Amino acid sequence: MAETGAEAGGTGAHSHEHGQAQDDVYRGYFEDAQVADRALSDWEGDWQSVYPYLMDGSLDGVMEHKAEHGDRTAAEYRAYYEKGYATDVERIVIDGDTVAFYRGGEAVEGQYAADGYEILTYEAGNRGVRFVFGKTGGDEAAPAFIQFSDHRIAPEKARHFHLYWGDDRAALLRELTNWPTYYPAALSAEEIVREMEAH
Repeated sequence: MAETGAEAGGTGAHSHEHGQAQDDVYRGYFEDAQVADRALSDWEGDWQSVYPYLMDGSLDGVMEHKAEHGDRTAAEYRAYYEKGYATDVERIVIDGDTVAFYRGGEAVEGQYAADGYEILTYEAGNRGVRFVFGKTGGDEAAPAFIQFSDHRIAPEKARHFHLYWGDDRAALLRELTNWPTYYPAALSAEEIVREMEAH
């Protein structure tokens, strides 16, 4: 259930009908026929991890907001997101087919090509799509596979995303408790809070 359950909410769509369809997809309710392949360019850009903001208290208001509308306390939500957001990769830069992972300011880079997508069904009954890319070159330390989940199921520019990475494609698909999450590097903590509370 992790990522769709964790981040469910509205999308600020235009008409109610169009908005409802988008909301349903965002929450993980869609038909297989709606899913379409996506290119790495959907995630192009410079992205920052939100984990440091959770740890320094910047997202406390978001946890309180979730508690007001959800079935857990703010402390319980924080514990859930601490596990979910946890990562030592503070920044990701995607340019063309190259993905750079930054740890402590040092980058490892890999080149990646599309390797299809997988539709996952969660315990809550909703679903998510992982868009998979396999490494074709670059640093040995770069992961063999990366998998994006961003509540979108067809080509569209991402506004934030959850990223899974590692050397075992199948094992990554089973990972539901840790989903490092990235927002545009240009956003301040306050702007990220506003984005999160809108969802």
